[in-house]
Formats: sequence, structure tokens, C-alpha cells
Amino acid sequence: MTTSPELLEKPLPKPRRDLAAYASARALEALLEALLALRFLEQGYTRNAAGKAFQAWRALTAAILALHIDKITKNLPEKETKWIREKAITRIPTTRLKALGQLIEKHVPGYSFATDKALDLHDYQYHGPDPDAELSKYRSREEAAKDIIILLDKLIEIIKNHVKPELEQRKQWSKEHEEALQELLKY
Repeated sequence: MTTSPELLEKPLPKPRRDLAAYASARALEALLEALLALRFLEQGYTRNAAGKAFQAWRALTAAILALHIDKITKNLPEKETKWIREKAITRIPTTRLKALGQLIEKHVPGYSFATDKALDLHDYQYHGPDPDAELSKYRSREEAAKDIIILLDKLIEIIKNHVKPELEQRKQWSKEHEEALQELLKY
């Protein structure tokens, strides 16, 4: 499968109208962004790979929130539930990603830890390697590359074990999803 620009450029379904279709689109986005991250990494563009890995994680976060919104917001105050339903699912603000990851952690073990890695990679994307570790947690490109692989491995695991079964059940897992997942598994 070649990463088709059309797949990433299509308008997203509206979550208020169809959460499952929205989750499906964001899951496909996560898979395709992960593939791009690996291609950048292969070519030595570690900072670009970090950015794509972060985008993949944000898309995965949106997909999981959309798929499990009722479970995730079950015991939350009404104001927070409303914010997650109306804003967080569609925007996944970087400033709230850690808190969203902690909410998802209750339903997807290891999510919070991986979200911290994603945020570290987001910093690395902008600051690059920093031998003094003042601006970035990564002293070298090699350290960042290892965490990119760790994050993408976790993303694949979560998609296989949590997202794919849910989307299949809702008849939203497509040929494109499967092809992208299989291509990721080859790396």
C-alpha cells in the first residue's frame, strides 16, 4: 500500500452525527501517519518522524475517545464530559493530551506512559537533539529514534487489540485500515 494523500486529505465525518465513522477515519489517519513516521525515520529525518509519530498518537487518541466516550466520561463531572464530547474529540489539544491519556489509561493499559512519550517526541520535533537536555529530553537522534519505535509499537498494539475489534464490530474497519496495519507490521 502506498500512503495515498487522498486518504489523509478527505474531510472527516462529523462526530456528532456518527462517532463510529469519525473513529474509523481517525484510526486510519493514525495508521497512515505512523507509516509516514517510519518512512521519515528510514530516511534519517528523525525530527519529521517524531512529528508524524505525535500526529499518529493524537489521531489514535481521538479514535479511542470517540469509540469509548460513554465509558471514559461515565464518572466525570458534567462540565468535563461536555468539553470532551464537544471539543476534545475533534481537537485533541496538546495542552490537555496528558490528562486525556490518563482518562484513557483506565480502559487501555499503558496509554498514559505512551502519551508522555508522544509529548516528549513533540518537543523533540521542535528542538531537536539537545546534549544538555534543556529543551528536549533527547540528547541524540538515536535516543529519539528508539522512542519513536516504542511509541509506534504501542500504537500498533492498541489498534490491534482495542480499536480494530471495536471498528470491526461496528462495520467500520476497511480494506484501507487492514492494508495500512499489515504494512506497519512489516517494519
